[in-house]
Amino acid sequence: MKLAVVIATILAAFAGAAHAQDDVHIREATKAEAEAFSERVFAGPPGRKLYACFVRRYDADHLARHPKQKVASMKLLMSAEYDSEVKDLGYSFRLGFKYRHRSGDFDSSGSCSHAVFEDSGNEVRFGCGVDCEGGGIGVALSKDDKSAIVRLERVRVWQNNKPDDDAEQSLVGGADDRIFRLDRVDNGECASLVTDRKELAALRHK
Repeated sequence: MKLAVVIATILAAFAGAAHAQDDVHIREATKAEAEAFSERVFAGPPGRKLYACFVRRYDADHLARHPKQKVASMKLLMSAEYDSEVKDLGYSFRLGFKYRHRSGDFDSSGSCSHAVFEDSGNEVRFGCGVDCEGGGIGVALSKDDKSAIVRLERVRVWQNNKPDDDAEQSLVGGADDRIFRLDRVDNGECASLVTDRKELAALRHK
């Protein structure tokens, strides 16, 4: 039931995002497409738990050329772990970023469905959502698998890892904040997104 709700929420979010684009159709990827995409994201076949870290720090030249961009830097940690309940891999994301003109660290996290497929652009991506209608992100890969392409319309975020009502806000896609290209890096660079000590040790061991 939980997986079905997540998938329905994410597909609905993508339907809204696709509405702004002409002739974009989203469907759930086939099992073969999903497995192939998962291996590309995590740079290898499924293991006990998998991680993939992607980071981008925008320099002054880039920000000067994109004056409406609100985000100054972004980190994305994708993880995959076998779910004994559904007998398949379960996916999740953690997103961290800094605003260009605001202080503090902001983050978000949630579950990801199995891959979805954008027919018109021939692109496979994970659809990831935040609970309680918190929006979400789409995560695709560059053709060489060295970068993640993050797409968003709106995603709920918290400041300084404080998931409470007072700190809750949203990052809303604007003219220069709808698509982010993040470079694949060592998993340790996403350590700041992990609060559990055992998971942090596992992340650094990968």
